[in-house]
Amino acid sequence: MKKTLFLVMDMMNDLVAEDGFNAQTYGVQVRERGVLENTGDAISAARAAAALVGYVRVGFSSDYREAPEASPIFSGARKNGIFQLGTWGTEVHASIAPQPQDFDIVKHRVSPFYATSLEAILRANKVERIVMCGVSTNGVVHSGAREAHDRDYEVVVLEDCCAGVTPDEHMHAIACMGRYGQIVASTEFDWAA
Repeated sequence: MKKTLFLVMDMMNDLVAEDGFNAQTYGVQVRERGVLENTGDAISAARAAAALVGYVRVGFSSDYREAPEASPIFSGARKNGIFQLGTWGTEVHASIAPQPQDFDIVKHRVSPFYATSLEAILRANKVERIVMCGVSTNGVVHSGAREAHDRDYEVVVLEDCCAGVTPDEHMHAIACMGRYGQIVASTEFDWAA
């Protein structure tokens, strides 16, 4: 098996919980697509194949000092009081909660690579392949796939473990990411390969 890291990205309560801040936006697609259930099954399969598992979370200090004021995405977080580290909102959804050996990667931008510990984790563990999923498909997943590709990692996106605000947003991002890696359903991916 290729040395693999499964990245579960931005599956935090503020984005995916039924009573989270985005329950009426991302939460709708997460529920309709069965994203949490699919991701839970994929995590179990990854662990059974001895793949590493890492969780990427977007988060800021309570005063949002890391959040860029000019960002259309993160100025909304500040305005709405979401994505504050140390709160329920930035915890990974309980149904797919991390285990002690998993990596916790906190980011302050869309990309899972920008100014995070991800690159050091990949190098220290001699990772060759990054399997990824998350919310949103056109945000963290798309950004992560492109950057992983440009850093010479094999990229696999588990399509049924991702969601955007709308089905169209999700599918447009998936179509674009096909240029950077393999797009598969979680049930079709061979973790042992």
